[in-house]
Amino acid sequence: MSETNLSIAEEIMLLLLHDEDGSFVRLPEWSRRYALSGAVLMELAENRRIDSDVNRLFVIRDEPIGSATADAVLKEIAMEKQEKDIRYWVERTAERADDIREEALARLTTKGIIEQVDERFLWVFRSRRYPVIDGTAEKETKLRLFEVLFSDAIPSPRDVILLCLAHASGILNEMLPRKQLDTVSDRIETVRKLDLIGQTVATAIWDIEISIAMST
Repeated sequence: MSETNLSIAEEIMLLLLHDEDGSFVRLPEWSRRYALSGAVLMELAENRRIDSDVNRLFVIRDEPIGSATADAVLKEIAMEKQEKDIRYWVERTAERADDIREEALARLTTKGIIEQVDERFLWVFRSRRYPVIDGTAEKETKLRLFEVLFSDAIPSPRDVILLCLAHASGILNEMLPRKQLDTVSDRIETVRKLDLIGQTVATAIWDIEISIAMST
C-alpha cells in the first residue's frame, strides 16, 4: 500500500469518524485524548525529533516539523530540565488533545478529505459533524491497518505505529467484532514488538487507562 502524506493524528481522526454521517466513534474521552497524545509523540519520533529508552524520553533534534501542536510539545520536552519517562509525556501531551484534534480536523478539511457541517435548530448551534467527501485517504488508512492485521507482510514503520495506537486506545474494538479481533491477537502482539517506542507509548496508554478505570 502507498504511504500517506497525512500526519498520524490526522489518520487517527479518520479512524474515529463514521463513514455514513461524519459523527465520531463512541470512545471514552480519555481514550481519545491519549490516542491523540500518542499520535503526536509518535509523529515526533517518526520525524527523528525524539527518542526514548526504558526510563526517559528525550529530544535528539529540536527543529520544528511544521505542526503547531507537535512543535509546541517538542519545545516543551526540550525545555524540561528533569528527565521524564514516556508515560509522563503521554499524560502531559494529552492536556493538548483538544488542540491536536482541532488542528488535525482543520488540515483534513483544508485537504478536501472532510467537510465541517454545523447542525442548528432555530439558529442555535446543536452539533458538528465531519462527513467524508473524499474517502480515498480514509479507505487507505483502514485498508493498511487491515492488511497489517490479516496478512503476514512486514508492515511499514508508520503502520506499526498506527496499529499500536489503534489497539491501545480501543479504536480496533470499534472497527472489528470481538471474535474477529481475538483471531488476530497474536498478530497484534507480533507487530507491536517491531517498534520499541510505539510499543512503549501503547503500554503507557494502557497503564494510564487502567489507572483511570480503577479509580472510577
